[in-house]
Amino acid sequence: MSTAILTGPPVPGSSLDDDLRSLGFDVQVAAAPADTAALLAAVPAGRRVAVVDPRFVGHLHALRLALTDPRFPAAAAPGALTAQPEARPALERALAGTPAEPGVLADALAADGVAVHRPELGSLVAAVPGDAESRHQARAAVAEVDDEAVRLRNAVKAHDGFFTTFFISPYSRYIARWCARRGLTPNQVTTASLLTALIAAGCAATGDRAGYVAAGVLLLVSFVLDCTDGQLARYSLQYSTMGAWLDATFDRAKEYSFYAGLALGAARSGDDVWTLALGAMVLMTCRHVVDFSFNEANHDAAANTSPTAALSDKLDSVGWTVWARRMIVLPIGERWAMIAVLTAVTTPRTVFWALIVGCALAACYTTAGRVLRSVTRKARRTDRAARALYDLTDSGPLAELAARLLGRRLPLPPLVSAVLGAALLIAVAWTQPVGSGWTIAAAGGYALLAGCAVARPLKGSLDWMVPPVLRAAEYGVVLLLAARSGVPHAVPAAFGLVAAVAYHHYDTVYRIRGGTGAPPAWLVRTVGGHEGRTLLVTVLAALTATAGDDFTTALAALAAAVALVVVVESVRFWVSSGAPAVHDEGETA
Repeated sequence: MSTAILTGPPVPGSSLDDDLRSLGFDVQVAAAPADTAALLAAVPAGRRVAVVDPRFVGHLHALRLALTDPRFPAAAAPGALTAQPEARPALERALAGTPAEPGVLADALAADGVAVHRPELGSLVAAVPGDAESRHQARAAVAEVDDEAVRLRNAVKAHDGFFTTFFISPYSRYIARWCARRGLTPNQVTTASLLTALIAAGCAATGDRAGYVAAGVLLLVSFVLDCTDGQLARYSLQYSTMGAWLDATFDRAKEYSFYAGLALGAARSGDDVWTLALGAMVLMTCRHVVDFSFNEANHDAAANTSPTAALSDKLDSVGWTVWARRMIVLPIGERWAMIAVLTAVTTPRTVFWALIVGCALAACYTTAGRVLRSVTRKARRTDRAARALYDLTDSGPLAELAARLLGRRLPLPPLVSAVLGAALLIAVAWTQPVGSGWTIAAAGGYALLAGCAVARPLKGSLDWMVPPVLRAAEYGVVLLLAARSGVPHAVPAAFGLVAAVAYHHYDTVYRIRGGTGAPPAWLVRTVGGHEGRTLLVTVLAALTATAGDDFTTALAALAAAVALVVVVESVRFWVSSGAPAVHDEGETA
């Protein structure tokens, strides 16, 4: 339980004591402000502590925003301050030298190096009136604003997609409130969304029309629950590290499981669409890597402006262009709605072709815009951004060795090296027989050029494209070799391998966004790095592609090994106390 300390006796008629107790605080009342420090010292060290002015007048949700958000070490609003256990020492030092007034204490904490969060209250009231007239005016302002309506409105993300904003959020926020009032947690809703999507995938795998219709309906239900979990977290401020990880990874697990279900259903009617399913997954993942890399490259860049960005801001001032630009990138809401409807009324082959065409157009649009911004932007990349881009490349021991041996001798720009390596690999894999020694040689050349690409800090204007180019090369060669081998079930096994590797890459992104950097070096080396896995797949193709089902077995074994290592390490990290409180809410819905 958390403890709230009132710095003096409550004002007669105030509901402050009851409000704080309703938020889960054990309320302690100081006889005078000078006694606050003694009460703070008596609170167990592991508890969150709030210091509240007894004259406070405001909405309950204003107190909730200021005092109960678990993501920040300290937070403050007029008349109220909270400190997590890690900020308690700074609060004690502040009380030793400053008056026990929340506003003054918040400034002292900030001066002591503590990041003090000050939530946007909007129309909510939080005030410390100094006389009876001011108190009357503050209470009248509280009465004019519906606290619950503001809370429901704030539960919805401000920049969702068109489908989510107009077809999901108008009612999903009420589902979130229903869940909150029954004690359900966001993690439980997230898990329900995953289970619903897996059932939808199972329905799609039946291969009959009734199964496809049920799959489409259940996929939409899963998406409603997917929106509800985040709205529940914002409604009740139930943020958690585990929740951030579950939300970040389950979206991909749900979508790719549904792809697999569609492919299995199509196979029951004699239509092999596994290559299309794998192609859609490769395209989707590479598109996300473009977004991740660009954002990390410009996360803290200095002089981060461009004419293209200025034009984008002007377009945002024209209402309809905002929605058009959000829809054209095919965010998860529009994408899942399209998948659900097409699953119910068409065939899996049609679903995948629509996905591939739609995602390709979206990828071209977003990538072109980012390239234009990059070449016109006068920005200086930081060392942190360069390190993040290197971590996103997922370079293993072979690339590291090539960087040391050839980086100085082959001074090509990083993006040129990456593109040459990827083009060499894909061209040879496409034109040479599966299992050819030329493909192995091309994979070796790819490893050397990939090493040259990361031999120097990735600070060029277009160096953020290096990670997505390398992702396209690795995933693309697995797709090509499996599809061209003609080995039964090789493509489904390749689907599993790419899914396992993609999980590792998504996990890397969310660790970087959480501020802890990439996964440990031993993990990257154990799974070979992108160039090591690529070389291994070409060797396996040469050894097994003409030996019955051995290539399928080899790909499946590699997929299982990679999945086991990366998932176990990922779970260990995200459930540990050292995992970051990720604030990112994932892909725009």
